[in-house]
Amino acid sequence: MTVGHPFLLLTLLLIPAVAAAYLWNERRRARYAVRFTNVVVLEQVIGASRPWRRWLTTAAFLVAIAALCVAVARPHVNTTVTDENATVVLVLDVSGSMHAVDVKPTRLAAAQAALHTFLAKVPKRLKVGLVLFAGEAQVATPPTTDHELVDEAIDQAGFFNGFGGTAIGDAIDLAVKVGIQSAGISGNGPTTMTGGRQLASYVTAAQPTKSTLVSILFLSDGKQNRGVVQPLDGAQTARRAGVPVYTVALGTTGNTHLQDGYGGGGFFPGGGGGGGGFGFGGSLAPDPATLSAIAHITGGEFFRARTANSLQSAYSALGSKLGQRRGSKEVTDLFALGAALLLVGAGVLSALWAPRLP
Repeated sequence: MTVGHPFLLLTLLLIPAVAAAYLWNERRRARYAVRFTNVVVLEQVIGASRPWRRWLTTAAFLVAIAALCVAVARPHVNTTVTDENATVVLVLDVSGSMHAVDVKPTRLAAAQAALHTFLAKVPKRLKVGLVLFAGEAQVATPPTTDHELVDEAIDQAGFFNGFGGTAIGDAIDLAVKVGIQSAGISGNGPTTMTGGRQLASYVTAAQPTKSTLVSILFLSDGKQNRGVVQPLDGAQTARRAGVPVYTVALGTTGNTHLQDGYGGGGFFPGGGGGGGGFGFGGSLAPDPATLSAIAHITGGEFFRARTANSLQSAYSALGSKLGQRRGSKEVTDLFALGAALLLVGAGVLSALWAPRLP
């Protein structure tokens, strides 16, 4: 624990002063008792008195005074606090392979449920944005503290049409740009949404400050087969910006099939993991090696989710972690409240236990 005004802790010297005054008063009471002439009444008073009661009420009073002395010094404790500029960008793969049923009920439905869990866990003041991608990436909702708006966008993710394929690198690039703009970092770089070199120059010019806290939570179930930016190039861009990317590889080994009504030549939103917007011609297997490398390069974490339960656990843990940092919190009010309660308690006990003359 630290204090804002250390010199005010000198007020704690009041405690030994009060203790000395109490002991002096006790000796004075003893001399008064010797001069007391009504011995019968004195025996009744002494017989009804219990010394430990006086010590308890006095101790409560002294502790209350000590708490007030600490309170005026403005105490702070180290704890986890929400950064005022904190931003988390959720990135969700909505390609056709996300309609595979190896993760129940489908990969996409399980991912949507996990994202809702994440939003329920994060602090209300945290800004959260959503980027959806398949063959291209688009911002579904810019970072906002209106988490209900993000929830609605998550529910509508299945209707996103990002053409066919999986553009992992472009999605990371876009998420980095969205995150650093939301955090209020000024930069004179280009405003294009994709393009590793262009965004890298933007990030270099931005020069993030210590007050900035941007994180990306990235989920995909496929391999890169579309887009301009390669996945590891996108990871390097995030690293230069100081943005950790937490990645989740969703799905099993690919020995599965799509939900009824998708694939087989029929149109489905987002296209396939390796095919076009019509039909499905790609692998249903995730790419954990690439997603793990992205997390390692950027200083994030990698999660492998083969079931809906493991996906829920990952997002629940991240919801309690992302957008927060170690910091100090003032607890003056707690010390003041504790002192007030102790003073009231000491007064009540003193009134109840004080000896009464017949």
